[in-house]
Amino acid sequence: MIARIVRIVSKHYQLLCEDGRRVDAGLMGKVRLQTRPCTGDLVEADYVQNQYVIQKILPRRNHLIRPFVANVDQALIVMSVKDPDFSPALIDRLSFLIVNAGITPLLCVTKTDLGIDEETEARIREYEAGPMHVIRTGAGTLDPSLAGVLKDKVTVLTGQSGAGKSTLLNTLEPSFRLATQEISKALGRGKHTTRHNELHPVAGGLVCDTPGFSSLDFSHMSVTDLAESVQEFAPYLGQCRFNDCVHQNEPGCAVKQAVSDGHVPMIRYQNYLQILKMIQERKEKYL
Repeated sequence: MIARIVRIVSKHYQLLCEDGRRVDAGLMGKVRLQTRPCTGDLVEADYVQNQYVIQKILPRRNHLIRPFVANVDQALIVMSVKDPDFSPALIDRLSFLIVNAGITPLLCVTKTDLGIDEETEARIREYEAGPMHVIRTGAGTLDPSLAGVLKDKVTVLTGQSGAGKSTLLNTLEPSFRLATQEISKALGRGKHTTRHNELHPVAGGLVCDTPGFSSLDFSHMSVTDLAESVQEFAPYLGQCRFNDCVHQNEPGCAVKQAVSDGHVPMIRYQNYLQILKMIQERKEKYL
């Protein structure tokens, strides 16, 4: 049968079958030698000697290192309007990494009930006018569209600590808190040394319960990768005067023109330039 790994605790695996059943499974030794299984993997499994055994890990559409999860459909960036403050720089860095990984970024703006200042409102509206799907939420006003966004998808959550990721999940799926408490209790004192990664059922989809991108690491990206990871740049790539344009100081740059014309937000372009400089300096360091 074909199934998805939804929990890994040490060498124990839980599979979600196509008919909705969850079953525990072992792993053939030959599979472990070929590739390290991760949560989200689609696998072939057989029922052998009264237990399910994973026989093969199917090719991954994508995968992340932190959290270690595969075949992700989307990443929900959770960002509060205040406490902690709204940060376009963090949103952009996360979204660039997410797009580069072949995953769709979404933005969930939380704590809107606390009031939004003019500057933050302007930044949020820029995102709403762009290619990224944006959802606003506040205490007692959870946008019902959020549940629809998660349905039938594998989602990882990322964003600021304290922005309300757990509150969101617990509101959408009251059993989520109980499930996470139970697994922590089961792991006991070994929970800091035992590898545990899980996809939880939330609003008809699967959500990774880990913090998301724990490291904003651009070391694997080239300048071309970076430009292709900025969603707002997409309509203008390939239209510059020079084929090797990095949209920095070159004449005839379609991206810079789009920024000047107001089609690409200036702050998005400035955040791009900051990361571009990091990549260029790293490249010079190792030449």
